[in-house]
This record gives sequence, structure tokens and C-alpha cells, in this order.
Amino acid sequence: MHITRYTDYSLRVLMYVALKGEEISTIGEIAESYDISKNHLMKVVQELNAKGYLIAVRGKNGGLRLNGRAEDINIGGLVRDTEQDLAIVECFTGAQGCTITPACHLKSVFAAALEAFFAVLDQYTLADLLPKQKQPALIKLLRIS
Repeated sequence: MHITRYTDYSLRVLMYVALKGEEISTIGEIAESYDISKNHLMKVVQELNAKGYLIAVRGKNGGLRLNGRAEDINIGGLVRDTEQDLAIVECFTGAQGCTITPACHLKSVFAAALEAFFAVLDQYTLADLLPKQKQPALIKLLRIS
């Protein structure tokens, strides 16, 4: 299983914003901290805001903050919300391009693997990605002031 850069950036944005707590975060500072293009993050942030993960505060002193608690943001749910294509193999899409599809067991094996992948992710929240003992190191690495 491979997650897209979009999902990776979504996770990173949420981690950054969660580390800042109630303090507002900006797309510019997040982009700088991770050395990611600000333009790439704009679309990610728009979707996270639209899906209710973030609150975008408008205005001169505006920015971003979590919409709720890190403990309530499930990683499996986030990945499902941000991944566009979870079709690991062609037959997941219903396409009949593969000759052996009618007699093949591969689809069910990969379906079980995908289910197991999400079963693990569903056990974790955003807060689990930011354990208290690791937060000072993360804050330093991300240059959060």
C-alpha cells in the first residue's frame, strides 16, 4: 500500500497545527517548516478545512487551527478521506481488463490486505502521532516558536 503525497501532507499539516495547540498556524510557516511548496499545501489545507479537520480563521491575523481535539481525529478516517484511489489492483475498479479475473483469488487477497491496513490505522488518532515525550523534539525540528 502506498499513500499519496497529498495524504502525507495532510498528516503533516494536522500534526503541525496540533503541536501549536490553540495558537494559529499559517500555510507559510507550515510550508517552511517542512520545506514543502506553499502552493501544494494550499489545496491540502482547503480540503482539510472543507472536511472539518481544520478551522480557517480569516483576516489579518488569520490562519489555521484544529477543529476539535487531536484525540478525535482518526488516522484511518483521514487516510480514507484524502486518498482518491484505493484500488490496489485493476480488478478493484470493476474493469475487466485482466483475463483471469473470473477465476482469480488475487482480488480477495488484496481486499483482505487493505482491510488489515485500515484496521491498524483505525487504532490511532492524531494525538497518538504526537506523544507527549516526543513533542519537544518535534517542536524543535519543525522550528515552532
